Amino acid sequence: MMKRKEFILGAAVGLTFAAAATAGGVIQWPGAHAEPARAVGQLIPSAGAAGLAFAPPQGAPLSFADIFAQVAPAVVQIDVKTRVQRSRPATITIPGLGAVPIPRGPGGNPGADDEGETAMGAGSGFLISADGFIVTNNHVIENAEEITVKLSDGRELPARLIGRDEATDLAVIKVSGGALPFVSFEEQAEPRVGDWVVAVGNPFGLGGTATAGIVSAKSRDIGGTDNPYTDFLQIDAAINRGNSGGPTFDIYGRVIGVNSAIFSPTGGSVGIGFAIPASLAKPITDRLMRGETIERGYLGVEIGDLDPWRASMGLPDTARGAFINNVTAGGPADRAGLQAGDIVVGLNGTAIVSSSDLTRRVGQAKAGDTLRIEILRNNRRQTLNVRSGTRPSQADLLASNGAAEPDAPPAAATPAGQVVAGLNLAALTPALRQRYDIPTDVDGVVVTGVAAGGDRRFQPGFVVLRAGTAQAQSVADVQAAVAASRQAGRDNVFLLVRTPEGNRPVALELPKAD
Repeated sequence: MMKRKEFILGAAVGLTFAAAATAGGVIQWPGAHAEPARAVGQLIPSAGAAGLAFAPPQGAPLSFADIFAQVAPAVVQIDVKTRVQRSRPATITIPGLGAVPIPRGPGGNPGADDEGETAMGAGSGFLISADGFIVTNNHVIENAEEITVKLSDGRELPARLIGRDEATDLAVIKVSGGALPFVSFEEQAEPRVGDWVVAVGNPFGLGGTATAGIVSAKSRDIGGTDNPYTDFLQIDAAINRGNSGGPTFDIYGRVIGVNSAIFSPTGGSVGIGFAIPASLAKPITDRLMRGETIERGYLGVEIGDLDPWRASMGLPDTARGAFINNVTAGGPADRAGLQAGDIVVGLNGTAIVSSSDLTRRVGQAKAGDTLRIEILRNNRRQTLNVRSGTRPSQADLLASNGAAEPDAPPAAATPAGQVVAGLNLAALTPALRQRYDIPTDVDGVVVTGVAAGGDRRFQPGFVVLRAGTAQAQSVADVQAAVAASRQAGRDNVFLLVRTPEGNRPVALELPKAD
């Protein structure tokens, strides 16, 4: 299983001080699709054979030289200047006072105002209009104070930000000019796995560079929260730091994707790159060019896939859906009555197959839309109507979902309650709430200790919210879920547990005897 840390997302990468660094491990581009009326400066792709949109023309892949010569003028290098937080200030040891920070002076010297240090980054982009609109990655220009675009003919032009969308990692910037060479997104032909692609960009700040490969896979979900709305194209054309925001073309010079990430244990290309498909990139960039803000629907839930927990819940192998780990207090889902532990199996009459499926379909809603959410709760199906909110910014979401610092373990006390599956469990009383600092709006069964042979991941103060698919309102509810699991021949039982770091789903291994 690929670890999220091995994905390189960012193109204003490799930020270094006082020198232009290279950026990103990603690229993206628009296709060169002819418009009904030819605009001045537009690059026109070669015509493919009728009915064979991606069949190679005669001579391919003997050379990609003609394709590169055709599209390269529209690909640009993007240099950005930003500020980063200063490193920890130097200190001096003073007897009796210990280490004391040395004040900075002007230009970073002792006594200077702490405005941060200048950092340079570089990425790629491509022109999509004769008057200077350019598509790139959001992470290439995010927090940039200055943006400079270098054209293929060597000209350097200042650029301004038009709009950006964090959730798809897309941005549009603009330079002043006319009759500039540009390309267009391919909207009709769909690439197939195995079709040739050519990537053009600015790896390691070297300038216009072409690499070739094939479409390795389609509809890739690379996980994480950075790109929750994107089914990526996977390509094996080499993509390195600085390619971010550049385009991927087919062999007719049509833009089919905008690269945004690579998978790499080393930081360099290992032949696994990810591009935002043109079918998603074009409508987003069109809206950004019009000055629109990209808004998406919002439920206010923390969700995960059902697959890891299906068996421990006793659900059939065919069961699909999204499991709700937590509900944001005061959010749309909370107001509508959704609860942690609910399983979302349908939205507006259509089945939900995974957490990413739910995220993307909710994202298509507008603020104020009514969403009919079908859930499985306490082994029963029911439908709730949720009025969609507006999805907060990525920064706000990360801040609100940040893990809380765990509290110090409560003082040791004689475990109260009954032993169930190796855990000491007790009903939540006012005294136990006070001892373990459990809010009054949390209902469940509190863990007061771990018996011999029990699961040592559990700590006193954890609260079992759900057992199986039912609410755990008493110790008897947990006992019933354990008995049901054993009767069904399972060696574990599903629990949803409140911890100091947030709610966590757990498949609790059942000991041979309590």
